[in-house]
Amino acid sequence: MEFAFDRTRHFRGGHLRKTIDLKSDPTVKVMVLAAEQVATVDGPSLLWLSADQAPEGEWILLGEQAGQTYAAVAVQRVPPELAPVGIRTLAPLLSPDELSLAIHAVGIARWQEATTYCSRCAEYLYSSQAGHLRTCPNCDADHFPRTDPAVIMLVTDEADRVLLARNPGWPAKAFSTLAGFVEPGEGLEDAVRREVAEGVGVTIGEVSYRASQPWPFPQSLMVGFRASAQTTELTLDPVEIAEAAWFSREELFAACQSKQIMLPPPRFSISRWLVEDWYGEALPGGWNVS
Repeated sequence: MEFAFDRTRHFRGGHLRKTIDLKSDPTVKVMVLAAEQVATVDGPSLLWLSADQAPEGEWILLGEQAGQTYAAVAVQRVPPELAPVGIRTLAPLLSPDELSLAIHAVGIARWQEATTYCSRCAEYLYSSQAGHLRTCPNCDADHFPRTDPAVIMLVTDEADRVLLARNPGWPAKAFSTLAGFVEPGEGLEDAVRREVAEGVGVTIGEVSYRASQPWPFPQSLMVGFRASAQTTELTLDPVEIAEAAWFSREELFAACQSKQIMLPPPRFSISRWLVEDWYGEALPGGWNVS
């Protein structure tokens, strides 16, 4: 499997969150981030500070990797001297070990940023368990990090053509697989069928699981599927889909090579992995996500 965020490389150590004192640990390595921006060493690798070098901010225990404890500090803005770079840009460049830590940090930091007040009584929340829990001092409600499941599917027809589409908000020529969020009371396979029917008017039969990818922009888990189309006529929802088309393997290679269409960049998204898994090898080109 070759795409960013494809697995967790570090032990998250849930039991440590209740006891560890990150600020007083002289051996801990600390990442600095703000939203999706992380501190780097000249761009392609993360900058790790000691606890006494870290700026003031919201501390997050990331966990352990090969006996080393890692943490993050979420700040309002990463100082320019720490060479901030967006995690979307870094994703294809970082080692799997560093990326596992970075994506954990971004996911928790984005959740913290969005979870400031209690949804029950509107009281200001305080942080505990090394950044992984928000608790209300008024009604004692606990608020845990949330993950929103989404389905992403490679649709093929009886001729083994693949269906790709472009969202109206994407750059021109940028195509990808179909995707959408799972609704309450809905199974994953049913979500695949509904999203395809709503987006392009195609009826789906068999659905099979392929792989998953955490996607903390801001808080999703992308669950990847293959889906077999029972119909091929396209009726687009213009709010969600600007363009859609069927491609044979030969047509897709020619379109990518000529830049008639562009897929998500290599090693970035499960979407491209699903397409190349169907195609049988790597395809040329890719659009810029920075």
